Amino acid sequence: MAQVELENIYKSFQKETRQETPSLVLSAELEKPSNLKSQTSSAVLRSINLTVQDGEFMVLVGPSGCGKSTLLRLIAGLEELTAGTIRVGDRVVNDLPPKERDIAMVFQNYALYPHMTVYDNLAFGLRRTTFASQNESETPLPDWSQNLLVGATRKLPKKLRYQSDRERAVDRRVRIVAQMLQIEPLLERLPKQLSGGQKQRVALGRAMARNPQVFLMDEPLSNLDAKLRAETRAQIVKLQRQLGTTTIYVTHDQTEAMTMGDRIAVMNAGQIQQLATPLDLYNYPANRFVAEFIGSPPMNFLPVQVKSPLQLSHPQFRLTLPDRWASTLQAYDGDTVLLGIRPEHLRVDVADSSNLRVQVELVEALGNETFLAVSLAGEMMQARVEPDRRVRLGEELWLAIALEKIHLFNFETGLAIRPQ
Repeated sequence: MAQVELENIYKSFQKETRQETPSLVLSAELEKPSNLKSQTSSAVLRSINLTVQDGEFMVLVGPSGCGKSTLLRLIAGLEELTAGTIRVGDRVVNDLPPKERDIAMVFQNYALYPHMTVYDNLAFGLRRTTFASQNESETPLPDWSQNLLVGATRKLPKKLRYQSDRERAVDRRVRIVAQMLQIEPLLERLPKQLSGGQKQRVALGRAMARNPQVFLMDEPLSNLDAKLRAETRAQIVKLQRQLGTTTIYVTHDQTEAMTMGDRIAVMNAGQIQQLATPLDLYNYPANRFVAEFIGSPPMNFLPVQVKSPLQLSHPQFRLTLPDRWASTLQAYDGDTVLLGIRPEHLRVDVADSSNLRVQVELVEALGNETFLAVSLAGEMMQARVEPDRRVRLGEELWLAIALEKIHLFNFETGLAIRPQ
């Protein structure tokens, strides 16, 4: 187990662009081709600073293309750094090849060897490392001849196979991991005989078998259906707690992030927008992007004008905020800010100047809760109501805002405005 430190990480990819010379240039002295190639760099990651504590489950979450998978590949050594420092434990690993970093990675597409049984997929990494028995005994045969005998007899029935001390240690480790993942009955099957969930457990097992210092997981559940995804993510969290291995997990699914991570790093456009615990991200988003990305359905945003000391004014309603906002709002008197309201912090109420008069455009009844898409003078919003509340399309409702749950954001920068 080890701490992972990322210091001032940058990653750029070179892009080739074609530049055409003007067709009117007919000089005989022109020796360059008509299509010139030049290289420009595209920054994928910028100024990434992150420390993952020993034994922590860290989740990197963000939209597709934000750089989270690239960051994972940099840690694994599968991409070359442009600038910065990566430490695993007490070692700087910038220039180390992947096999020397003591890191195991689980991929989205499982990456199982199709011609190998589950057992051999689990054992493959162990056989290629310095893994050995803790009680290794002396043997009259040299290593090269033992390895030759092990390989030559591997396809024979189990009782006829030759097992060196090393191979017996591999066998013990494989069976321990198979028992933990409950895949013992699958050990003699080929990958094509497995379901998606079983393949994912084998991929996890192959990473676990090596007992690395760090696990890296790149969207390992994205190919599974919703029910299996929920079951497998619970199993991953349980195994990580049991093993205590430092884990960095990449996903674009904020539900996965919220339910799995000790802490979450929200990424966008190659930068970390906020690093916090799941509840802190939900309750105290650092900016509009985080507020909109974390939470399902996403937060509603409405432009309002600040009228000191405590009033927010919108053409359709007026709010008077609690006293704790007074000193903060003084600096924004007369300015327009963004009011953020989560759908779950709206409730059906009576007509009032502080409530929102809306028209129902869509009803999504999920059984235990009902979500509404509503229109506030042409602005679309979402609200959550009790499942026993009967709502009709086109119906007019008045929605009350839970004032203690509101969020305010700077209209220009999107940064959060907090009460003092």
